[in-house]
Amino acid sequence: MSHRADEKELIRRCLRGRADAQRELYRRELPPTYNLILRLTGDPADSEDLTQECFLRVFTQLHTFRGEAGLRTWIKRIAINLTMHHLKRQQRLPIVPVEEQHLAPDPRPLPTEGIDPPALHAAIAALPQGCRLVLTLHLLEGYPHAEVAEHLGISVSTSKSQLWRAKQLLRAALHDKRYANG
Repeated sequence: MSHRADEKELIRRCLRGRADAQRELYRRELPPTYNLILRLTGDPADSEDLTQECFLRVFTQLHTFRGEAGLRTWIKRIAINLTMHHLKRQQRLPIVPVEEQHLAPDPRPLPTEGIDPPALHAAIAALPQGCRLVLTLHLLEGYPHAEVAEHLGISVSTSKSQLWRAKQLLRAALHDKRYANG
């Protein structure tokens, strides 16, 4: 059975109220959903609460899923919207644009080779919130700057400047970790 057919069958079983199907969906989608929310909030306790709230919404709104994109993409959108709403409610979305004249393109890839995943996650979590949000949404989740800007209530140029700053800060942090461990 193809992944798409398997996904449709799982959704159908969930919609019929089958607890085993709901557990399977939850088990399968919990890690990527929690990790996304954690990268956005930087707070494990908030991330646990928001992840649970996200899955409550997933199960209560599953009947609205149209299948135009994959189920994981639909769940990610719920997680991102829920997290952005939470951060706005907590007034934790202060994003300060970087002076644009200082933005020199840096074609070098981020030096992630040789950095263990917990250290990489810690370096991302230590970024200023605006940088972390833009880096997560654009670089890690693949959203275009226009969509990132819309989610965060900022301009496209601010999204780009935050990504530039995030890469610079992350490059420095990973460089320090590489030499601290080597």
